[in-house]
Amino acid sequence: MAKAPQRQSAADKNIVEWVEAVVWAAAVLLVLFTFAVRIVHVDGDSMLPTLTDGERLLISSVPYTPRRGDIVVTDRYTGYGRVLVKRVIGCPGDTIDIDFDAGVVYRNGEPLEEPYTAAPTWLAEGTAFPLTVPEGCVFLMGDNRNDSLDSRSPEIGCIDARDVLGKVLLRLTPLQKLGAVA
Repeated sequence: MAKAPQRQSAADKNIVEWVEAVVWAAAVLLVLFTFAVRIVHVDGDSMLPTLTDGERLLISSVPYTPRRGDIVVTDRYTGYGRVLVKRVIGCPGDTIDIDFDAGVVYRNGEPLEEPYTAAPTWLAEGTAFPLTVPEGCVFLMGDNRNDSLDSRSPEIGCIDARDVLGKVLLRLTPLQKLGAVA
């Protein structure tokens, strides 16, 4: 009979260790999702063919400087509370020009190679071009240029880089498309 308490004590110790591991894992995930990463939902078709409506994305919310070509998320530019998921086309000091007749976007006088777009850029949204991106801002466009509310619109304009929530790291859903986003 003297051995039964030892077994119970060993079992209790295993349970305590297991619970402690779960609590630590939960704490690490809480800190990670509070300060380092976020999950966002793609709402709409403005990033087709790269991203589709309903996909979930993991973004890095660690402060960083947006770079040309990054897909980023911002949330202060819509009146309806949804995030904007767009591609960085211009950084501070870049001059953006768009030839809407030819459907070509230019940065600093050079036409952009944009294999990720759904179609040429035919849709003008009301912003006068050429436009120089102000200091501290970025110029964003959706990959589905003709169905995207983005920096071409006076309603959105250039985005203050401080309002960028983060850079897209991974597509989480649908699971068959899990992986990096380019």
